[in-house]
Amino acid sequence: MTRVFRDRYGATSKLDDCTGTGPGSGAELFVVEGDSAAAAVARVRDPRHQAVLPMQGKPLNAARAPRAKVESHPFFGPLAAALGTGVEAACDPRRMRYDRVLVLTDPDADGIHCGFLVLLYFHRWMRPLLDAGRVEVVRPPWGEVVVAGEIELAFSEPELAALADRGRGVGEMTVRRYRGLAAVDPAMLHETCVATATRRTARVSAAEVASMIEVVDALEPEGPGPAA
Repeated sequence: MTRVFRDRYGATSKLDDCTGTGPGSGAELFVVEGDSAAAAVARVRDPRHQAVLPMQGKPLNAARAPRAKVESHPFFGPLAAALGTGVEAACDPRRMRYDRVLVLTDPDADGIHCGFLVLLYFHRWMRPLLDAGRVEVVRPPWGEVVVAGEIELAFSEPELAALADRGRGVGEMTVRRYRGLAAVDPAMLHETCVATATRRTARVSAAEVASMIEVVDALEPEGPGPAA
């Protein structure tokens, strides 16, 4: 069910909403990188309680941007409207339309960066959601190694290399790095990223995001900004 949300500036989102929302409903919102990833996740999600919202290009650095620019952003504005919690001091997790937000980005450097920018947004504008444990990061598969017809998944480049080393000499082998969520087999995408019983997720706290910011600031003098 596609539901249109307009922010205060009139921007509309591409939210593919679920049928049941509200506190305690079990509803969850997947935040993904773009339309192809959104379509892939939408095909395998449960439309009763799993919604999907794609980013519109790489998000801006919401830790440094002024409030008006963040509110009018084509992704962050509609995200705030869809969540319904308010921002800064007005942010109230009890008003959240979903029980959790799941940040699911592509398994590559750009995806990691986009996911970090989304976490920066929550840290700066909706920190109570982090404090309440309502934001999680999904760990998608990085690639696969197929040996004699048997598929083994890797969730990092070192793990992929280790599987490839182990498979050498055993039989015919292929090694494949996934190029975005749309490249992952639908059944595998459902099992590893969408299904609540089998996906790999981790809750992200405000302290963890602050630590990420410190690392980036140390590497880049013009980094994302102060952790406070």
